Amino acid sequence: MIIPWQDLEPATLDNIVESVILREGTDYGDEEIPLAQKKAQLLRKIRNGSAVVVWSELHESIDIKDKMEFLK
Repeated sequence: MIIPWQDLEPATLDNIVESVILREGTDYGDEEIPLAQKKAQLLRKIRNGSAVVVWSELHESIDIKDKMEFLK
């Protein structure tokens, strides 16, 4: 189920974004991207609608997914 990011408190959204980034691992390629930069990039995707905050009732977990991939 998609959770409208606008319904979340700013601190809650920030914590979700950070949690998702930290969960995704440490493969940064040639250069490590700072956490603050990754957070800004992901927040930009959420705000422009290309990524969505998703709650999984089955797994009782929250995640951020590419909107087009999620809607497939």
